Amino acid sequence: MIAVMGAGAFGTALAVSIARGGEAVTLWARDADAVARMQADRSTPRLPGVELPETITATAETGSIPVEVPILLAVPMQKLREVATAHAAMLAGHPLVACCKGIELATGLGPSQVLAEVLPDATVALLTGPSFAADIARGLPTALTLACADGTVAEQLQKAIATPNLRLYRTDDVTGAETGGAMKNVIAIACGAAIGAGFGESARAAVMTRGYAEMVRLATRRGARAETLAGLSGLGDLALTCTSTQSRNYAFGLSLGRGETFDASITVEGAATARAVRDEAARQGIEMPITEVVTRLIDGALDMETALGLLLSRPLKEE
Repeated sequence: MIAVMGAGAFGTALAVSIARGGEAVTLWARDADAVARMQADRSTPRLPGVELPETITATAETGSIPVEVPILLAVPMQKLREVATAHAAMLAGHPLVACCKGIELATGLGPSQVLAEVLPDATVALLTGPSFAADIARGLPTALTLACADGTVAEQLQKAIATPNLRLYRTDDVTGAETGGAMKNVIAIACGAAIGAGFGESARAAVMTRGYAEMVRLATRRGARAETLAGLSGLGDLALTCTSTQSRNYAFGLSLGRGETFDASITVEGAATARAVRDEAARQGIEMPITEVVTRLIDGALDMETALGLLLSRPLKEE
């Protein structure tokens, strides 16, 4: 058995995939009315056309979560601490898998670090990599990274979560995996802005490549292995989110580049992450020009032409 906390599109998609793979899943949501609709209709507006398997039990009561089962925390990064703190007593004793991507704005911590602060005795893992909720829910082939410092727990979680269509690869480099998952959102905003402004596909390729260099620079300064970023949690996720309008961060970047207003109700993790990373880079003296430009674009301190000029006028150097 497995529990998923967070009945947004991604959390529900994971629940659907795992349930189809043969596991019973408890899916927790805050909204009791939404839970009642899911139980009655076996559907959710977050995933149109997807039927919830009968082995998913939706609930608004954390007391319904079975004891000691793995819990996947599929809540927005900036809400993770709030949820973990509010339910700390219940979460104690469960293996915890963070399924969000980003860096906490107030602290500069990644998801695994936030959980370790709130629940210092917990075994924490991270699920990340190139994936869209709709693809997972439809059973389309997807591969993700499962990062956990405890190899034995990682193998147990890998077997419990993986399905014939959802393939998991293990790593013990949690820092590398979560830094890649966070930074790819920032670079996706930059790529969307480049395309939205009409700078072209070649410009996007350049932003992706130099953005990847920033991702590796930050991750290795944090103690990660550079090769981790060449995997699913880094390069793989970067390739997906920088090229598809299904990515909220890329779509947000498109709106920036076009000078359009973006739907404020849509969570864009890369916006908060860009600010957090910009601040960390400044403290540590890490050169991250694309992240700096993205932050200034989001804050309205730059227009696209000026942003392009800043990047193109940087000193010529070896790659």
